[in-house]
Amino acid sequence: MRRASWWPEAALALAILATAGPGAAADMPSPQRQAELRHLLDHDCGSCHGLTLKGGLGPPLVAAAIGDKPADSLKHTILYGRPGTPMPPWRAFLTETDAEWIVARLREGFPDAR
Repeated sequence: MRRASWWPEAALALAILATAGPGAAADMPSPQRQAELRHLLDHDCGSCHGLTLKGGLGPPLVAAAIGDKPADSLKHTILYGRPGTPMPPWRAFLTETDAEWIVARLREGFPDAR
C-alpha cells in the first residue's frame, strides 16, 4: 500500500507528541517541548513552507505574511489542515497549546527571532 507523501513527517510528529507527556496541555509547553516544536517548525513546516518559512509549496509563514491573519484561524489551520490543499491536519500530533505556541513564535518572526 502506498503511503501519502507527508507520512514520514507525520510519523516524526507522532514520535514528538509521544514524548510530550501529560503536561503538554499546560499554558506553555515545557522547554523540552518547545525545542521539539522548533524542530517541527524547521523540518516539517519548512518542508512545504520553505526552510526559512518564506514560502514554497505552502504560503510564507513569516510575521509580515501572517500578521493580519486572526490567531484562531492560524491555529485552526495548523490543527485541522486545509481541505483541498496539501496542508495536512496536525491535530493528532499537536495540542491546542502547541498550536498557540507555534502561532505566537511565527508572529514573533520565527525562525529569525530565536
